[in-house]
Amino acid sequence: MGIQDAIRWLVPKEEQFFDILEEQAKTAREAIAAFMAEDDVKKASEVMQDHEHAGDRLVHKMEEALAKTFVTPIDREDLHLLCSELDDILDLANGAARAAMLFGVEAWTPAMRELMRVLHECTIVVDKAIPKLRKHGYGEVVEAARELRKLEKEGDRIYKAEVSRLFKDGTVDAKVLLREKAVLDDLENALDHCDELASVLANLAVKHA
Repeated sequence: MGIQDAIRWLVPKEEQFFDILEEQAKTAREAIAAFMAEDDVKKASEVMQDHEHAGDRLVHKMEEALAKTFVTPIDREDLHLLCSELDDILDLANGAARAAMLFGVEAWTPAMRELMRVLHECTIVVDKAIPKLRKHGYGEVVEAARELRKLEKEGDRIYKAEVSRLFKDGTVDAKVLLREKAVLDDLENALDHCDELASVLANLAVKHA
């Protein structure tokens, strides 16, 4: 047992860190669900903006908690990384909604909806996985990481197929191509961060199991 592990065993643990991470995961899941449910691009952007602000407040709460707490339930760097990755997923989903507004996307395309669906499935997996950290359910955390990687690969296939179609279809106007690709890029980047989150979770499981 290392010095830091011994200190953690002797000193009461701060459960607030798990509370924040679990609230972040819940916020991301609810945000993407609301995003998917809204057909109106303007309203979807407003919904995502509200959730993104809520996510920012949780990041600030985590930063303040880390600054004030000497002993943390898991390494400080891991807490900060988990918090950042969860926030990036929400930020990039919000970026997709903002891009749709800025570039004048009038309606979600089938490919956009498919990427939203995959992203929503990722947030469901994350929302179920994060509470396992509090209970030291690292086997379930590893399974969640595997599922996230599988979903990210599915999203990557959807993204590449749609971008390829847009470039190869000679009837697609250049402006339409650029505006749709901007939204697709942000959705795909959000899925990339789900994959990065999977790596963080898997590493945590290896470190603490």
